[in-house]
Amino acid sequence: MKILSNIRALYVLIEFIFTVGIAIILMYIFNKHHRYVRKIWAKLQVKLVGFKIDVTGEADPDAKIILINHQSLLDIVIIEAIHPGDPAWVAKKEIANIPFFGRILDAPKMITIDREDKRSLVKLLKEAKDRLTNGRVIAMFPEGTRAKTDKLLKFKPGAKLIAEKLNLSVQPIILTNTRNILDSQNFTVNRGAVKVIFMDTINPKENDNWYEDLRENMQKTLISAKEK
Repeated sequence: MKILSNIRALYVLIEFIFTVGIAIILMYIFNKHHRYVRKIWAKLQVKLVGFKIDVTGEADPDAKIILINHQSLLDIVIIEAIHPGDPAWVAKKEIANIPFFGRILDAPKMITIDREDKRSLVKLLKEAKDRLTNGRVIAMFPEGTRAKTDKLLKFKPGAKLIAEKLNLSVQPIILTNTRNILDSQNFTVNRGAVKVIFMDTINPKENDNWYEDLRENMQKTLISAKEK
């Protein structure tokens, strides 16, 4: 069984390299339509990797920042495939520094930050404001990195800063089973279904402890979804 999962992982790795390369080129050629290119690419991945998506709730058009728990590379694929908006992802600059493939952030004008640079939060605010002005939705993993278990990691301050400084409504989104389907660390790919739960939108102005409460509610929703 593990061997079959490894074979599937090798296949996904090869097709990822091939299709991401094509998507990057197309986004540069048809830059005004980069969101369409990304959505088509993401939906193609759902077919090629071979998993299903079960959605509960719906995306709030008034939410200008979405916060998602992070377990797998698949998380980005899923949001790109189903979200009706144009997510501007916040990513670490190391991804942008990857030769050629790092252009997947540049072409659609995603936001990159340097975790070691204290000025990165200022840059984050400036670029987030720019993307919002152009009709984008800010997409972030508040944990900052992938969790290895179903326990959410401590949330980084970036999402809180953006939401409060720019007065944004926040919609949390929970994803389950993505790590079991695509685990890049153990190099396995399995069949299965992903649950996507669009939670109620939050107005940070209504609760001084909204960020702490948000993490707690996302944790409860994640555990509840796993038990069903």
